[in-house]
Amino acid sequence: MFQVKNLTILHKKDLTPLIEGLSFSLAPGARAAVIGEEGNGKSTLLKLLYDPALVEGYAEWSGEILGGGLRRGYLAQELPPARLALPLWQFCAESPGFAESAPRAQAEAARQLGLPPELFWDSRPAGSLSGGERVRLRLALLLLERPDLLLLDEPSNDLDLAALGWLERFLLHSPAPVLYVSHDETLLARTANQVIHLERLRRRSQARCTVARAGYGQYTRERQQGFARQQQAARKERAELDAKLARYRQIRDKVEHQQNTITRQDPHGGRLLKKKMHSVLATGRRFAREEAQLTALPEWEEAIFAAFDAQRAALPAGKTVLRYQQPALAAGGGPDGPVLAQNLRLWVTGPEHIGIVGPNGAGKSTLLKELAGLLLPRADLRAAYMPQDYGDALLQNATPVQLLAPGGSREEITRARTLLGSMKYKAEEMEHPAAMLSGGQRAKLLFLGMVLQGANLLLLDEPTRNFSPLSAPVIRRALAEFPGGIISVSHDRLYLAEVCTRVLRLDKTGLHELRPEEWAAPGQEE
Repeated sequence: MFQVKNLTILHKKDLTPLIEGLSFSLAPGARAAVIGEEGNGKSTLLKLLYDPALVEGYAEWSGEILGGGLRRGYLAQELPPARLALPLWQFCAESPGFAESAPRAQAEAARQLGLPPELFWDSRPAGSLSGGERVRLRLALLLLERPDLLLLDEPSNDLDLAALGWLERFLLHSPAPVLYVSHDETLLARTANQVIHLERLRRRSQARCTVARAGYGQYTRERQQGFARQQQAARKERAELDAKLARYRQIRDKVEHQQNTITRQDPHGGRLLKKKMHSVLATGRRFAREEAQLTALPEWEEAIFAAFDAQRAALPAGKTVLRYQQPALAAGGGPDGPVLAQNLRLWVTGPEHIGIVGPNGAGKSTLLKELAGLLLPRADLRAAYMPQDYGDALLQNATPVQLLAPGGSREEITRARTLLGSMKYKAEEMEHPAAMLSGGQRAKLLFLGMVLQGANLLLLDEPTRNFSPLSAPVIRRALAEFPGGIISVSHDRLYLAEVCTRVLRLDKTGLHELRPEEWAAPGQEE
């Protein structure tokens, strides 16, 4: 049994409470999903539970973490550049369980994740793998550790649809308890049997933690129903009290008027009015006590606001956006790299919303980066590119305000702060370096940059991968309603279904148009 008791975590920079008073336990078979808005401390929680030294540079904590005898396996959301620069054989050798495992166990772990066993001994840099390949490799190495407790931070990031199906099955049959963060709503709905919801209310100044022994779908339904019932009861009570208060004020004003107009020649009447006023004021105090005991209006962390300027972003239906033909696509985008795909052809017209799927390592990100190189310089388009690695698009030492208001004018800064506020940034967080922000907060920053740019063509590599289950529906709706063109890479099944008008599969033989039933079915082979 793994237990956390009364855990509180504060951000050292501004003493902002990330988590306050969190208690929960995990028994074998538990699949606890940690959900919440970006920047609410989900990744910090997993780091702390694995090794407090990982957070001591920016957070302080109190409480109890019980379960010291359990062997914990941790999958971090991101890896430091130094780790990605290592050759794959060294990257694997530094994994705690790899050196202790037999070749047969290594081959079985590779098979489960759909990886060639020789990948463990490859001399290529770990960073040369696609995002999905890296996640699968790290999951394979994690299996070799044979952990008693799994702490997984975004295990579904960048996985192709086949690997997502494997991950669902793995979570459902894991004998070890699992505590995981995921933004894949389909995965959450199918696997979680416990929910830990981290919120920051009252302009992100107060932390609230909710622990529910329920599936994700049941939890969200019951939460919404509970809020609706509480809101209805609170409004009814307030309406009834308001009617009483209105009558009370009429009586009080009437008695006050009588007191002001009574003459000194009627002392008996004055005493009666004074006594009556005491009674009226007592009634007022009783109503004040009733008001303090009313059912509270429900408070919850609202979803982010996100919207494009429809007029600026619109593209004519007949506009030729892209006529792309390429005999071969090479790894790294250069002519000397290994060929990933051949005979590529992609035509995009007007405000089409294109989704590209395919197995990990097929070259989807390479293709999108090549298309960005062609489309960003076009004078007849306002194209914006959101890469998979946010470090490629953000100056890590710059603050959100500096990135969104590069000119530094008062008007620019005011607009940047307003937009950041709409994305639930706290004032202090607007001044944090981008490198200190969570993946979701950086994704919001890139999204806002596209809004400010007035882009009419978006090139998006896994656009929803770091948005929380609470933010992602808002982002999907904004992109579905986007009147410009979208060319995107995604394995988010809800994104493909709600945003994309066309979906293509990339493999070694090129790009192939898929019918809706081919890509809408979850867990399918790609």
